Amino acid sequence: MDGFAPLPQPNTADGTPRLIGVEIEFAGLPEDRVARIVTGTLGGRAEQGDGPFWTVTGSAVGRLDIYLDTALRKLGRSTLRDELLRLGREVIPVEIVTEPIGMDRMARLQDLVTALRKAGAQGSGAGPFFGFGIHFNIQIASDRASDTLRPLLAYALIEDWLRSAMPIDDTRRMLPFTDPYPTAFVRDLVAAGPGIGLGDLVPLYLDHCPSRNFGLDMLPILAHFAPDPVRNRMGEATSARPAFHFRLPDCRIDEAGWGLPVEWNRWVAVERVAADSALLARLGREWQDDHGPVTLSRRHWAKRAGGILGQAGISA
Repeated sequence: MDGFAPLPQPNTADGTPRLIGVEIEFAGLPEDRVARIVTGTLGGRAEQGDGPFWTVTGSAVGRLDIYLDTALRKLGRSTLRDELLRLGREVIPVEIVTEPIGMDRMARLQDLVTALRKAGAQGSGAGPFFGFGIHFNIQIASDRASDTLRPLLAYALIEDWLRSAMPIDDTRRMLPFTDPYPTAFVRDLVAAGPGIGLGDLVPLYLDHCPSRNFGLDMLPILAHFAPDPVRNRMGEATSARPAFHFRLPDCRIDEAGWGLPVEWNRWVAVERVAADSALLARLGREWQDDHGPVTLSRRHWAKRAGGILGQAGISA
């Protein structure tokens, strides 16, 4: 499977390809077996770390870390920690995290997803508490404010359409990391427009969205540009990096026909909107017209936005 749509801005300001870090969450396979599947598919050398934590180096996509996705992994090894990890395996996903890679390596990463599916990896729909996802960390095109603000505005305007066009699994709806942006935030963001400066965006975002639990988590980027305000509001937990943290999609790794391109191309739709000034402006005007002073339902706007995007040749 290929099918990865290119980014409208594939390169950074210095002409180098933009990089993408990928996080894949799933269940059904122990970490040591996952490490063997990684090396069998992509090559490289697997090494076990402190307990059930593995690193693969020298693979076709560079370094990958493999671990149980829990805060317990940050604790030093102990009998208690290892017992808690054992007991939590039924609901704690295994996570594979890549180093930042270029688009030319994404197809090889999909080869790994296919191999994991064949080996029995389970996705979001396999259990009542399997809130697994795919996260993309997409390097910003430049440090220009517009290359951060326009994709954020585009995402905020089409998020309801993205959710309706490819509904997230019901499990993830019940869990606390699938929140849509608050309508009040989108309203203020649209009113400010794509010309808002970072100095105004940072307090606007922190006032409305002081959480990592959104489909587009902007806190790493904001911490990159304005570390002190983010640290003062959020503490030290937010790591700064110049990358969009796109984290809404499910992981449907066990479903035939699903793959990383399905989720990746949703982000490309966001950047296509961001790159089209006329389309972005139209969506902003029609969002304001659709919502009025009070928003009772997001469904109507999702359908209306889909019609506008369809006219522009953008589909989910």
